[in-house]
Amino acid sequence: MGPEPGAEPEFHPYHHPAAGWGAAKSVTRFMAREGALMDGPRAIMKMNHENTGFDCPGCAWPDDTKGLHLDICENGIKHVTWEMTRKRVDREFFAAHSVTELSGWSDYDLENEGRLTEPMVYDPDTDHYVPISWKEAFDLVGRTLRALDSPHRAAYYTSGRLGNEATFLYQLMARELGTNNLPDCSNMCHEASGRALQAALGTGKGTVDLKDWETTDALFIMGVNVASNAPRMLTALSEAYHRGAKIVHINPLVEAGATRAIIPHDFKDMATFHSTPTSTLNLQPRIGGDMALVRGMAKAILEQSASDPKALDQEFIDRHTAGFDEYRALCEATPWDEIEKQSGVGRDDILEAARVYREADRSIVSWCLGVTQHEHGVDTVREIVNLLLLRGNLGREGAGPSPVRGHSNVQGNRTCGIDHRPGTEFLDRLAKVCKIEPPREHGLDTVRTIEAMHRGEVKVFVGMGGNFALAAPDTPHTYAALRACELTVQVSTKLNRSHIVHGRQALILPCLGRTEKDHQRKGVQSTSVEDSMSMVHLSVGMKRPASPHLLSEPAIVAGMARAALPGSETPWEWYIEDYDRIRDTMAQALDGFEDFNRRVRLPLGFRIKQPARELVFLTPSGRAEFSAAALPDVVPAPGMLALGTMRSHDQWNTTIYSDNDRYRGIKNLRTLVFMNEDDMRERGIAKLDPVDITSTAGDGSRRHLDGYLAVPYDIPRGCAAGYMPEMNVLCALGDYSTQSDQPIMKHVKVTITPAA
Repeated sequence: MGPEPGAEPEFHPYHHPAAGWGAAKSVTRFMAREGALMDGPRAIMKMNHENTGFDCPGCAWPDDTKGLHLDICENGIKHVTWEMTRKRVDREFFAAHSVTELSGWSDYDLENEGRLTEPMVYDPDTDHYVPISWKEAFDLVGRTLRALDSPHRAAYYTSGRLGNEATFLYQLMARELGTNNLPDCSNMCHEASGRALQAALGTGKGTVDLKDWETTDALFIMGVNVASNAPRMLTALSEAYHRGAKIVHINPLVEAGATRAIIPHDFKDMATFHSTPTSTLNLQPRIGGDMALVRGMAKAILEQSASDPKALDQEFIDRHTAGFDEYRALCEATPWDEIEKQSGVGRDDILEAARVYREADRSIVSWCLGVTQHEHGVDTVREIVNLLLLRGNLGREGAGPSPVRGHSNVQGNRTCGIDHRPGTEFLDRLAKVCKIEPPREHGLDTVRTIEAMHRGEVKVFVGMGGNFALAAPDTPHTYAALRACELTVQVSTKLNRSHIVHGRQALILPCLGRTEKDHQRKGVQSTSVEDSMSMVHLSVGMKRPASPHLLSEPAIVAGMARAALPGSETPWEWYIEDYDRIRDTMAQALDGFEDFNRRVRLPLGFRIKQPARELVFLTPSGRAEFSAAALPDVVPAPGMLALGTMRSHDQWNTTIYSDNDRYRGIKNLRTLVFMNEDDMRERGIAKLDPVDITSTAGDGSRRHLDGYLAVPYDIPRGCAAGYMPEMNVLCALGDYSTQSDQPIMKHVKVTITPAA
């Protein structure tokens, strides 16, 4: 299943249903490769089971509410099997391979070596990582942090999979040290969603839950490849289709999950090879054209309201919203030809989507990074809210906004305090409960952390999970920034690029995986996570840790904190004995976590209260706010293309399982670019021809990738797409949204020419 050196690249258009037997075969081969044919099936029976199993460390799709025993997916099983591998990266491995040698390895090969087994420290004299005790490692962190002339010389990055308890301790440590430098992966994915929803509704989250998905009349799925990024959503789409709901997919690429699927836990369909449609309409806007398409739908609804008073929910608008008249005037003033030009979708198709929306009593709009990773991402999400408000699709069953978070517990990280722009109310409560004086000034996000490291202003980087070196934009610039640090600390389960691209001093601190038992003084511990729909539930590991020398993430945070804050009155060690103690403190410090320990043990856990769901809007006006932003110009200049980066199917974030992408018909190839066939002909490019790609940043600087292979694909003219992290090289660090501060990874301006 891994990359095959020398294997010929292949492309054959995919015409089969998503999931089904293709997923089953892929999972079986993967488990066999990782030696998990025994542990894998056991894990499948424990994953996503309420309060007795572990939460999938993959996506943040909610767990089934009706007792489904196989609430799993292909990518989730791969993610868990990848963690449970029998392969080990121990001291003998590091003694045999220098960092210079490892820097020449592929990212697949690094992670494929297996689980890290003990703490390691970089030895510059030998260019090798060597063993270090946990005490010595914590002392090095503490000594370095205490020696800084300002707490703002350190930054504390968080990956999405960190559990809520470790998250709370991590932000507490940073703030007790005196900084809000808490960059996280949200800064690169859904920051735009949070800011838009906060401005429009007074909450940074979606308002719907899984029961709403089960009762809605119409689903609009925007900017997400369901079959790869949130595969368990396929069950919801299949069930929606069977009950007669309309399903509209809006995405530049028509992905496999937007056509048909065979749900693996539906044994009858599997046995008969019977597939279910997962859409009733597919629209393909140009990259960045989503906002114009939604504006067109709103314009159509407003035009229809002149003759059909039921087209609008005027009572809802009058009672619960502000800014409607201004928005209506804006829609009326936006000409249809501009909407068609910017969206790349014809008027008739937009009117059809509007008809589906108007005829549905209850509608949900769901979206992912295809909507957010643009300069105008905040405006686009607010336009989605505008559309929902027009028909009162808020505060009632089966209706509302539903962002799809791409990583388990990334939403919980923000809820539990990972925020470089914390609110006054949160800080006041934290100060009172934890008896610290948290800093009040805003800290650094991901982009500004990289800039500050590059300038030498941030000298210590702590990465709690993830693979920062590859996840961030402008790869060479990010590498240089990390190497400029005095100390980099990576808390990880497996070897990755961020261990090879490091500071002058570097630590690898190996932690328990989500699948493993966490033994502490008071017994086996559980941790909690929050899904995309604000449900909080427990996760309990099932298997023996990969090494006796691993520590849990809360224990690692507490060890670093005690070393850096030797006089701290925070009971770090006491917290680690029993995570219920952490949750008791969280119950006092976090809004919505009252009676945490009891409620999290209820069947399915509990849902954090959503005021906007109850039509309580924590906005300046006390109402839901319409926005009135002008449409951006997203049409590429002559000769240019708009390129979006994305994952392959056989990949999870920066982890690459193979060089295949089954749902797009790709085998043995990652260095590719998907293009419209007319764009290829215009440039004299044939199928699988090598091409050179040049991006032009806002400051005029250019970045290059040479020798990529062109793949003809069903994508609008003027658009192209390819895989991250390889294409992150093309994304300039300075090209980030002025609205959300997110790197603009879905709208890179490029030229593509036959290879020189």
